[in-house]
Amino acid sequence: MDEVAHRSRLDSDFTELYRSHLRDVYSYAYYRIGNHHDAEDITEQTFLQAYRHFERAQLESHGRPLRPWLIRIAHNLAANYYRDRSRRPQIPLEDAALVSALHDTEELVQGRQRLKDVLEGVAKLPEDRREALIMRFSLGMDNKEIARALDRTEGATKVLIHRAIKQLEQGLKEGGDE
Repeated sequence: MDEVAHRSRLDSDFTELYRSHLRDVYSYAYYRIGNHHDAEDITEQTFLQAYRHFERAQLESHGRPLRPWLIRIAHNLAANYYRDRSRRPQIPLEDAALVSALHDTEELVQGRQRLKDVLEGVAKLPEDRREALIMRFSLGMDNKEIARALDRTEGATKVLIHRAIKQLEQGLKEGGDE
């Protein structure tokens, strides 16, 4: 395959990767960072870095999905974001898309409070536990993908998620929200 055809194939493959995982990378960045504009920046930076290293990643993946690799890039960028800015994530409730059907006012208020409590509980978790929960419940990643993204074994990832859920549940109970 000549160089032009090779580059064209790489660009086509990257375009497919971008289309397939843009929403996941943005969602991860949004839940991690907590605001739309910074999440867009992290997403853009993630795909710029991914493009620079795409050919090598394809070769080294041996056919495995590249989503964990993309999330790992976003994870590292988010860590740099916090290191540079030294602030905690805050997710505005109006952006959380809590209401998907009509509810009465009392249900709506209770639902928003519950969401607020859960998000605050997640924000209080140690970083690795918070990351694992975001990947599991926001992105729907399985243990194998999370393990690859966090550079852990699958067993260690299962334990991490289990402990994160238990710690979150305990925090919610202690906060009077049963």
